Amino acid sequence: MNLSPEQRRSYRTIAHQLKPVVIIGDKGLSEGLQQELDRALNDHELIKVKIAHPDREVRQEVITELCNTSGATLVQSIGKIVVLLRRAKRPNPKLSNLLRNK
Repeated sequence: MNLSPEQRRSYRTIAHQLKPVVIIGDKGLSEGLQQELDRALNDHELIKVKIAHPDREVRQEVITELCNTSGATLVQSIGKIVVLLRRAKRPNPKLSNLLRNK
């Protein structure tokens, strides 16, 4: 999914106030973490993920793998924080960050 600059800006504005809902530690992408990431994307659609690894190249590899395995789109990456987007088929208005912040 390609995002226009205007869409990216809009999603970054919404994500600015969010806290990371998934934190990836030194063990990387385990099966449980993949399930939690999938649940968070289904519920919230737009989420922040913290990648707590000191090496920039490793973080970039993890971001690529996150996007490939989850089907999410990278909205923004600053330092150890990543903003991911994956639209839900039937979003819950009480949980979706996109619907709550329109």
